[in-house]
Amino acid sequence: MVWQRPDGRQPYQLRPVGFHTGFTHFAPGSVLTKCGDTQVLCTVSFSEGVPKFLAGTGKGWLTSEYRMLPAATQQRQERELLKLSGRTQEIQRLIGRSLRAAIDFEVLGERTLTVDADVLQADAGTRTAAITGGFVALANAISQLMRRGVIKRSPLCGQIAAVSVGLLQEEPYLDLNYVEDVAATVDLNVVMNQHLGIIEIQGTGEEGSFSRTQLNQLLDFAEKGIQQLLIAQREAIADWEEVFVGVRS
Repeated sequence: MVWQRPDGRQPYQLRPVGFHTGFTHFAPGSVLTKCGDTQVLCTVSFSEGVPKFLAGTGKGWLTSEYRMLPAATQQRQERELLKLSGRTQEIQRLIGRSLRAAIDFEVLGERTLTVDADVLQADAGTRTAAITGGFVALANAISQLMRRGVIKRSPLCGQIAAVSVGLLQEEPYLDLNYVEDVAATVDLNVVMNQHLGIIEIQGTGEEGSFSRTQLNQLLDFAEKGIQQLLIAQREAIADWEEVFVGVRS
């Protein structure tokens, strides 16, 4: 039996993707990222100085925070205040690790970039949307900081995007929505750079195991999706040539 996608997409198709840049006024970089019905507000802030473990090294830092708003899902969730759930901590660490792969911290100098990802509406794929949209916000923040003269040259050294893939009825599918995510027997989140080099893979067999052949099929689908996301990111980033002087696609 072949899985019928609720929205009629082909197995290899992404959900509609959009980046509404400049969504807020005060952060140097901000973007409302839409992947189907998933919506994540990504903002990037800039500050002088670095954590103590980097003080005096001449290198900068990038960190991330991730939150899901109470009404982002069908049933209201309590706000995470004093104690973050394990899921939230895991996702914000993933976002930080992924986006640090895009920065030359010696060029940045002893400064810190903070990426905030706030989920306004969740229909699966929030972490991958946060990474993909977070990169757009990061690049636009760097463009803004260069125009202001705060930094003299771009520290970007890579382009990062992420997507989910999964097995449904033993077949690969790209960019799962919530109904598919729940039904999937295997679920992977894949992060890649502009060369389709793998930054990180998070994957598990929800109801058993999967073969190397199936893993290769999933990665093939992920590559196709990420290639499309990389193009969409470039179209949403201001001053592409200036900001990406060190990036070769």
